[in-house]
Amino acid sequence: MSSDPHISDIMAFADRLATASAGVTLPLFRTALTADNKAEDGDFDPVTDADREAESVMRTLIRQTYPDHGIEGEEHGGERLDADYVWVLDPIDGTRAFISGLPLWGTLIGLKYRGAPVFGLMHQPFTDETFSGAAFPAAAPLTLYRRGTASGTLRTRECADLSSATISTTSPRMFTGTNLEAYNRVEGQCRLARYGYDCYAYAMVAAGHVDLVVEAGLKPCDIVALVPVIEAAGGVVTSWTGGPVTAGGTAVAAGDPRVHEVALALLNG
Repeated sequence: MSSDPHISDIMAFADRLATASAGVTLPLFRTALTADNKAEDGDFDPVTDADREAESVMRTLIRQTYPDHGIEGEEHGGERLDADYVWVLDPIDGTRAFISGLPLWGTLIGLKYRGAPVFGLMHQPFTDETFSGAAFPAAAPLTLYRRGTASGTLRTRECADLSSATISTTSPRMFTGTNLEAYNRVEGQCRLARYGYDCYAYAMVAAGHVDLVVEAGLKPCDIVALVPVIEAAGGVVTSWTGGPVTAGGTAVAAGDPRVHEVALALLNG
C-alpha cells in the first residue's frame, strides 16, 4: 500500500487496528487482570497485559501495511518519529476505568502528517462505539459516529458562556498549585462538572453532549487522536496558552469557540 494514503484508506485501516486491539482488550475486560504500576513518584499509573499486547498487535499491522510510517505508542515507545506520517497509539486510554470494570475507556488511534494531527479515532469495544474524525490537507473535514451498523455525523453543540456549560476532567488530582487554582476558576463558573471519563469526555464534546474538557499532565498519546475528532465536528482543542497540544501537557477542548475563548482567559487570568 502507498506510504501516502488516501483518507478512505486511512479510515479503513484504522478500523482494522481498532478491531485488532479489541480482540485483545475486550476478552480481558472485567476479568481478574493484574495491573502493574508505571509511576515512580508514589502515584498509581496502572498498566496491564491488555495494554501491552493490544499495542503490539497494532504496531505489527502498521509495520506490515505502512512500513515507511512512524509509530509513537503509550507502552512501547517510538520508532521512525521523523517520518512524514506517524501513528500515535494508546491501546487503553483509561486503564484505571478498565481495571475497575467501568466502560469509560477507549482505544485511541491517531495519525500525524508532518507533525500535525490529521486523523483520529476513539473506539470503545464494550459499547461498540467508534468516534472518528479527519482533517487532511486539501480535504473537507469528516466526522463519523458508529455503533454497530448504525452511523451518523458528529457535531458539537453551541455554548456561548460557562454558565450553561458542562465541563469534564478526568480527575481534579491532575492539577496542582497554580494549575489547580486556574482550573477551579473555570469549573466554578460552569453549570455542571463531571469527573472520570478520560477519552470518553472528549468524544462527548464531539457528539454535542459535553461543552468543555480541561486537563493537564497529558502525554501525546492521550490527546493527538482526539484533536481531529473534535475539530472536524466543529470544536477547538488547544493548550492552556492557545497553542498546539501534539506534545501533550495541558489541553482545553471545547465544542464552541466562544466558550473556549472564555476558558482560556480564566485559565490565564
